[in-house]
Amino acid sequence: MIVRGIFCASAWLRPNEHRRYAAVRQTAAWCYRGGSISAEPRINDRIRVPEVRLVGPSGEQVGIVPLAKALELAQEYDLDLVEVAANARPPVCKLMDYGKFKYESAMKAREARKNQAHTVIKEMKLRPKIDPHDYDTKKGHVVRFLKQGDKVKITIMFRGREQSRPELGYRLLQRLAEDVQELGFVESNPKQDGRNMIMVLGPHKKKTEAMAEARQAQEARKAEAKAHPGRSQDPAAAQTPAEEPAEA
Repeated sequence: MIVRGIFCASAWLRPNEHRRYAAVRQTAAWCYRGGSISAEPRINDRIRVPEVRLVGPSGEQVGIVPLAKALELAQEYDLDLVEVAANARPPVCKLMDYGKFKYESAMKAREARKNQAHTVIKEMKLRPKIDPHDYDTKKGHVVRFLKQGDKVKITIMFRGREQSRPELGYRLLQRLAEDVQELGFVESNPKQDGRNMIMVLGPHKKKTEAMAEARQAQEARKAEAKAHPGRSQDPAAAQTPAEEPAEA
């Protein structure tokens, strides 16, 4: 009744809704004819073809067999009949444990997303007359970003009369690039952009390599902590003798 109502609903639609209604009607008609909008393959009784090209549990080619025979073999092996190539003529089906297959596929996709490297551009802002202590702090952040395999966008901000001295910003950027040349390189040379001067540093290591090294270091720390659980305490503090009372 619901599907039939969808086909009869065009009389009370607004003029600008006919395009949306056409898409809904097409989807409903496909489902009414037995189609499916699911991305999962058809299995067992959902397969509606007279014969299939069957692949055995170990990948061996069984050949073209009637659907009833393929379902019978699936019951004998206590497996599922899964349609792996629906567009082939006849469709290709394989005998497998579909629940186990879905679980392993989900775990592989999760591991792939975990190891996927995304290009990240960090940003660090400096002033032309930056204090030495602040410079060391900012440089430490840049070093950390480059070790993680991320690009770093360095921005020198000019204010007031500083805009007439762009060489100050250029020398500062050159100094920073030389200080971190072991970890990164100048990917984009310094250029003036309004009141700012911008330079981009790229890491020598790829993001995937940096992630792999970070995981190895984390696993090594966990193994060290498990092997020596008491080493996390400060040994010097444990051996420090108690203070003697002051003499009268």
